[in-house]
Amino acid sequence: MSKIGFVNRVASFFPALKGELRIAHLPYTPVEYVNKNLKITALYAFLLTILFFFVLQKAKLPLLLLMPIYIVLFILLFEYSLLKVRAKIRGREREINKEVLFVGRYLLVKLYSGRPLLNALIETAGSRGIALKYIKEIVDDIDTGNTIEEALKNAMTYSPSEKLRRVLFHINNALQLGIDVTKPLESVLEEITKEEELEIKKYSKKLNTLVIFYMLAAVILPSLGVAVFIVISSFISFPIDLKSLLVFIFFIVVIQFVFITLFKSIRPMVNL
Repeated sequence: MSKIGFVNRVASFFPALKGELRIAHLPYTPVEYVNKNLKITALYAFLLTILFFFVLQKAKLPLLLLMPIYIVLFILLFEYSLLKVRAKIRGREREINKEVLFVGRYLLVKLYSGRPLLNALIETAGSRGIALKYIKEIVDDIDTGNTIEEALKNAMTYSPSEKLRRVLFHINNALQLGIDVTKPLESVLEEITKEEELEIKKYSKKLNTLVIFYMLAAVILPSLGVAVFIVISSFISFPIDLKSLLVFIFFIVVIQFVFITLFKSIRPMVNL
């Protein structure tokens, strides 16, 4: 099997990759992305296998294990490269969700001021922000000859944000029904506002619980642990050297980092 045929075969196992790459705004076709990551994955798996060579040699284990180790590493690293696309989508979704209310309200103000929908979209696209780039794509799609309904439908298909899709759906639905866009848009914005207020309340409850665990695991236990350890070591004549203190500090730093990551991960991306 030729190299191109092999890459096409691998890409065929991931039919959703084409849509995910477009949603993530990565400028690759599925075949190009798979080909690029196969090369990188093969290199990284080889380098890691070299490390395992020394480990096996030190442990006096058979070197025949290197082949299955390389295959496992190759598969894991390649799967990780595909997960990066979804992580990119998730990141863009959080950024858009933070701005979607601003975009909707800005568009609503333009419509209430008497602007036609196309002009309102053009003026909204002229602002700044991740979400506004999607509005600009809608305008660019219209400029290429598509109708507003087709451009909105394309934007809904390839938007990573469910909230933005709902806004665009209500606008598109109002256009197809031939009714005023402002009322459905105002209604969906009110729904999203209530949802985000609820997200903030849930975040507050989660934060209170997490703060208790943080105080216990990262403040109280380490400080009490050090005090008790010093007292006990003085009774049993156990020396405390610099290496032990550095190991303890390392674990404290790791715990702090874990909690900081948790605080960031549960924070809702809202902007009321």
